[in-house]
Amino acid sequence: MGFKGGTVYHGTGATAPIEISGITFEMTSRGDGPLLFFLHPGHPAGRLDPASPALELLAKHACVFAPTHPGFGSAPAPRELTNIDDLAYLYLDFLDKFEASDVILVGAQLGGFIAAQMAVKSTARISHLVLVDAFGIKIGDRETRDIADFYAITDKQLAELAYADPKKIARDTKTLSEAELVLMARSRESTGRYAWSPFMHDPKLKGRLHRVRVPTLVLWGAADRVAKPEYGRAYAAAIPDARFQLIEGAGSFPHLEQPEAFAQAIADFIR
Repeated sequence: MGFKGGTVYHGTGATAPIEISGITFEMTSRGDGPLLFFLHPGHPAGRLDPASPALELLAKHACVFAPTHPGFGSAPAPRELTNIDDLAYLYLDFLDKFEASDVILVGAQLGGFIAAQMAVKSTARISHLVLVDAFGIKIGDRETRDIADFYAITDKQLAELAYADPKKIARDTKTLSEAELVLMARSRESTGRYAWSPFMHDPKLKGRLHRVRVPTLVLWGAADRVAKPEYGRAYAAAIPDARFQLIEGAGSFPHLEQPEAFAQAIADFIR
């Protein structure tokens, strides 16, 4: 799975452990071409399924590397990882270790929060940034909730906010295996671990987004009611020359509800 330098990469199609600075996490890779680093969302979508249609579609245009954030996979997160900044530095260290270049950085929801934090720190190894229904900034006043409190509602209510068509995409927990339920619980716990306070944002991030010096696309599900499209437009407005694009028929997770439109929008952008 290793790579050094250059702009064309080759994924093995496998999932394997990666160790960076003593921290081990899982990494899935697939495809050939420019390196696309995909950071998955948090609760309730959880980690990216290695067999995800979105992953297959993206792999037609790039070599996709998709880590499972520590704490979301088969093992708990190390105690020293406590916030989004920790994950941002972990993944920047990953890119440094393997001397990656011209990386297409894609982050969805919680993964978008991580990607934005990476980009304001350094874009030395990044060529493009794609934020998909990303968390991370505060656009309203103290009394205005920008992001729905998905810990204060039922799974059914959350599905109605997160998906354009909950009946088609939301999972029935009664039919899931014990292993799948454990992964869901880890996703819920780890999302809170990294971004509970302040809730799903960094008060300083919006004021630092001017530091993003690479072409940026902000993709948003038109039916997202966890963080509505106006939140996405504000995100794009804070990044120099960023493009904003809606994906119809999708809520918080376009890569799940509209994988073809999701992958095509990214392919068109990087082309």
